[in-house]
Amino acid sequence: MPAEKKAPAAVRPAPLPRPGEAAFFDVDNTLMKGASIFHVARKMYERKAFTLQDAAGFAWKHLAFLFRGESLEDVHSIQASALSLAAGIRSADVATVGHEVYDEFIESRIWPGTKALAEQHLRVGRRVWLVTATPIEIASVIADRLGLTGALGTVGEIEDGAYTGRVVGEVLHGPAKAEAVSELASREGLDLHDCWAYSDSHNDIPLLSLVGHPVAINPDTRLRLHANAHNWPIYDFRSGRRAATLGLKAATVGGVLYGLWRSYSRIRR
Repeated sequence: MPAEKKAPAAVRPAPLPRPGEAAFFDVDNTLMKGASIFHVARKMYERKAFTLQDAAGFAWKHLAFLFRGESLEDVHSIQASALSLAAGIRSADVATVGHEVYDEFIESRIWPGTKALAEQHLRVGRRVWLVTATPIEIASVIADRLGLTGALGTVGEIEDGAYTGRVVGEVLHGPAKAEAVSELASREGLDLHDCWAYSDSHNDIPLLSLVGHPVAINPDTRLRLHANAHNWPIYDFRSGRRAATLGLKAATVGGVLYGLWRSYSRIRR
């Protein structure tokens, strides 16, 4: 059976006082703290979709993501692990898990400042899309729960209702985001000079450079330097950035290690 393809964007009809304008938001470390796909893997582990060893490896990759910020290597590594673990899982189960993950993990990690920016765009009549390497099923749930227009995300190949572990097209990251937004703008009649884009990562400079209003949110060092050099607005919603963030990361490491130790102890007993 040929692989099923999911629509790259789920668009919600809405009044459009500004039909040619839109805003595009990255998800991980821009809209929310950390990597959304990690929490999906955590929930799938709770459902016994894969082993403790798999979960531990995924947890370490998420910790690297938290400590170093987003890098091309980290994103591809996390996505490759996720796709490998997802092979054989029913697509309907992932859609259900998406809502559980949002309620249990993602909602509390959303940056209020970024959410407020998205809501402001909606209030004045602009459409708002998420643009992320996160699987489209999860990105669509986040967009729906926040009342956004839709999402562009990585599309996993599906055969006979289950994931194959392969990607349809490319992982939506770096230059691929700019290409996807360009295609969306062409379909939707958007004028990119009148559009906004938000990201934390230098990997998204191609997307940010594509629009007339690029904004850096919680930027990594390279994006901060680029934004300053090009007079782009910078918003940092990480309170007490250095001290508080280091404390959070240390607590996260301790929590993950403790959780893995507790899981291992239960399995041995």
